[in-house]
Amino acid sequence: MKRAPLSLKAQALALLARREHSRAELRTKLLAHARKRAAHAAAAAAAPASGWGSGWEVDPFGESTAGAPSGDSAQEPDPDALAAEVDEVLDWLQAQRYQSDERFIESRLNSRAPRLGLSRIRQELSHHGVELDSETMRTLRQSEVQRAREIWRKRFGQAPADLRERARQMRFLAARGFSGEVVRQVLGGSDEAPD
Repeated sequence: MKRAPLSLKAQALALLARREHSRAELRTKLLAHARKRAAHAAAAAAAPASGWGSGWEVDPFGESTAGAPSGDSAQEPDPDALAAEVDEVLDWLQAQRYQSDERFIESRLNSRAPRLGLSRIRQELSHHGVELDSETMRTLRQSEVQRAREIWRKRFGQAPADLRERARQMRFLAARGFSGEVVRQVLGGSDEAPD
């Protein structure tokens, strides 16, 4: 028999123990888990009661001979009730400071900013349902040329020999989320930060 899925709180804490999650990302994962739990509960309710003779009422091929309800007739869980339950767990997690969007952003910036430009970082954060504040964006913009130059130096270390190599280096930096102006400054040797 399958083991019952974890409670929503236990699943949320297990996810947060692995890494920081934004509220929106955690909500999506917990909604999927809540649907799984509801399906498991419905399947358990539809299964015949265990005990003496329970093996006789159920065909070994899964067909019920004692009139037990089949899994197809199980009622779908109410999405609004599941969402309310998940939101209640998320509120509890935030009240206990187990989940914090600010901490998620800080964690993501610490791991991604040394390797990515501002536009790529903003794109990844919006994918997780959070946005940068204006102060953090200003700080990232001020260090953009320096970060791009460091990434370029680690990857290439020398100026492009021809136009083909220059285009390849420009694509490399652009793919990491650096603006065209920053890429031109890095490959042109300019140290001024863009406005």
